Amino acid sequence: MESGPVLNSIIEFDIKKHCHINTNEDGDRFVGIKVDSDNAMVYFPIGYELPKTNAEIRTDIKHLIQVLSEFTTKDDRLLAINKLTTPQSVEFPINAYKNIIEYYFSIGGTYYIEKEPVYTTASTGKQDWSRTVRKQMPLIQSKNGVNSFVFTKFEVRTSTPNYTKEITQINRFCVYEAFKRLGWLYVPYMPEEAGPHPDIKTSIRIVQNKLSITNDDRKKSLFRSMNDMLEYMDCKTSDKQFYFGTDDFDYVWEKLIDRAFGEKDKDKYFPRSRWLLDYGNYKEKRPLIPDTIMIYNDKYYILDAKYYKYGLTGIPDHLPNGSSINKQITYGEYLEKYKNIDTKSLFNAFIMPYNMAKNYFNMTSFVGNVGEAIGDWRYNKKYYERIQGIVIDTRYLMYHYSGKPVKEKVALAESIESVLGRNKIQITKESSAVPYEEIKTIDPMVAEDNNSYDID
Repeated sequence: MESGPVLNSIIEFDIKKHCHINTNEDGDRFVGIKVDSDNAMVYFPIGYELPKTNAEIRTDIKHLIQVLSEFTTKDDRLLAINKLTTPQSVEFPINAYKNIIEYYFSIGGTYYIEKEPVYTTASTGKQDWSRTVRKQMPLIQSKNGVNSFVFTKFEVRTSTPNYTKEITQINRFCVYEAFKRLGWLYVPYMPEEAGPHPDIKTSIRIVQNKLSITNDDRKKSLFRSMNDMLEYMDCKTSDKQFYFGTDDFDYVWEKLIDRAFGEKDKDKYFPRSRWLLDYGNYKEKRPLIPDTIMIYNDKYYILDAKYYKYGLTGIPDHLPNGSSINKQITYGEYLEKYKNIDTKSLFNAFIMPYNMAKNYFNMTSFVGNVGEAIGDWRYNKKYYERIQGIVIDTRYLMYHYSGKPVKEKVALAESIESVLGRNKIQITKESSAVPYEEIKTIDPMVAEDNNSYDID
């Protein structure tokens, strides 16, 4: 399957000019990559700050692909090209294309080549005994009346590269196609065009056979990626454009917050409700579950991830509304009354994206407090009745959601508690899962006091 180059001139490709930071307005919500026959654009979520160099930007784009791959499903990756069309599924196997390019670089910028076995006669080397017995005449040695055979020459196995094998032709074709689509992410040049190769359907059969008989994990990953690419090329209806991403980054934001700060079994901390129907025996349980429950130092933080643009605009209309506020208070009441959690250890917060390099609040930390929400129908004497508005730097979160980000949990907890009269969070050597010295890097500053650190 032949097609024209995706980009007119990869060499002249200025990657920063092909990056866009969303405003989250209608028509500007897509996060991901769009490529057509003339152009490539990468769309980052609101609050994202691009790094300065092209190399760093390329790293960020690959990391964006990783985040989208991890936190979206096929159903999430639905795009409405315009309001008159129905959403279409985005099935472009972007990771397959990336893997093929990265394997190409990992073996020195060459193609996958298999070696054919070659046998020679020699006195040393990797001996093939079945061939040796058939082709070589042994000497007969007698000792103590016992005869034995001694070989002085052996059939020795070596190998030589076979550049004409079909699997190499197919890999060459896949590498070229991968570079046409995503080569701009790596280097400012294209490899040479693919030579003769089997047709797509034949190539799929050959690659699948290789995949079934290969035990090497790296080769299996390559063959799997080649298969995914070829199957995509076999079934796609248009070669002009591809999309990889989502119009609903809200869900990705929620999952990022939950992965970074949340408990896995959060549903046990929140109330359930049900319909008791007059007809039939069906009863539907619907748990009222927030995005995240963070438990740290025996304190409970109810976190509602809101992919709202207040952190970008500073406009109050871009904050969570009354129904969201009341829902958070309901969560707090349940934990207080039915889980017996002390109200002095129970907190509430909305988590919104922002850009710590450029923001309305003159903040320079990756996390900060921008205010609190209360219900006028409450006395607001309990901490959980005052829902804190927290902003987190988008790029920072996308690079620090995995592992056990204790340092980030400490900073988030401090931002939530600082305005509630509880502005000292004690960290001990026993409670910290990160190197003790790293705690000193937390912003605000940390002061040493015996074996603990207080964040003021």
